[in-house]
Amino acid sequence: MVDNALADLHILITSQGTGSGGRAYNLIFFGQRMFKNQNDTLRFRSEPDATEFEERNLLLKYMKTGLIPFIAKTGAIKDIEIKLKSSDLTSQPVKDGWNNWVMNVGAGGNLNADANYRDRNINGNFSANRITDDIKVSFGMFGSKNRSEFEFEENGMTENFIVKNHNWSIHHAVVKSLSEHWSAAYELKYLQNTFSNNKGRLFLHIAGEYNVFPYSEVNHKLFTLSYGLTARANQYYDRTIYNKIDETLFGHRASAYLSFNQKWGNAYAGFTYHNYFHNWKLYNLGVDVYTSVRVTGGLSFFILAFGGLTRDQVFLVKGNATPEEVLARRRQLASGYNYYTSVGINYRFGSNVNNVVNPRFNRSSAQFVD
Repeated sequence: MVDNALADLHILITSQGTGSGGRAYNLIFFGQRMFKNQNDTLRFRSEPDATEFEERNLLLKYMKTGLIPFIAKTGAIKDIEIKLKSSDLTSQPVKDGWNNWVMNVGAGGNLNADANYRDRNINGNFSANRITDDIKVSFGMFGSKNRSEFEFEENGMTENFIVKNHNWSIHHAVVKSLSEHWSAAYELKYLQNTFSNNKGRLFLHIAGEYNVFPYSEVNHKLFTLSYGLTARANQYYDRTIYNKIDETLFGHRASAYLSFNQKWGNAYAGFTYHNYFHNWKLYNLGVDVYTSVRVTGGLSFFILAFGGLTRDQVFLVKGNATPEEVLARRRQLASGYNYYTSVGINYRFGSNVNNVVNPRFNRSSAQFVD
């Protein structure tokens, strides 16, 4: 049944990432029509190295299991047979030799070229995370190096313009659970970024967060309010628009985040604000919203929007950029704002019982062209 309003059973599936890299699933069964007021919830976890095929099979297994209490209310229960692989239903605690630590290491690169342009990039990363109900600890490193070469003709001469940029960072954070509604955290980061004129930046953020709803209800609803203090010690490659080659800046940051996953759809809204204490005109403000709602039957709509004001680009290089630097994105330019928006509506009508799957040519590059 494609239209959930006509179904006897509605299943809401939500998931959250686990500390090991897997997923924790919630399957909420809402009885409707003939199963009205009959609800149930199943929870399970997937392994961190599970393939998409394995995750789909596990999800299907628990969906079938969750259907049994509803099928039991119908005449079809006589056709169900339940088997257990083992009669021993007791579980023994599993000893974790890694003490909840999970590490990831990776490297990559790409090469892109044509007759007038060549670009190559190499990157690597490492992370170590330990996540428990009481505390979250994370370490991370990232680095990338990019070289782009442009070839063009000017005054009858062939010219080459080469852009080299690199970016690397070291990151550490701790989040402490204080109660079902409160948590505290600090974040420490050091980075170097040629594109943003950062020869070296040491960043510290200390914050507290309050969740209006208990954190245990994160799969259904979340409303967090956070506030923290920030400190930055910056060194620059070139003098900035404020005539600085190095500086230490202090500020504060506030944010709010609201999220819902319900039968009618899902929605979230986020708000962030930061400014420096020495000059309150240097601030950064961002708002983003998204909602996807099934209005009725086959009618649904979605809204996605983001808008930001950037008044704190203290790292910008003094002086005007050359046309080559602008076109090749050799350095970051001043921008007082940025935004993105997408709005859509969809109406589905026709058969509600056609569940045939025909995947032919779904992923083929072949096109029928007149």
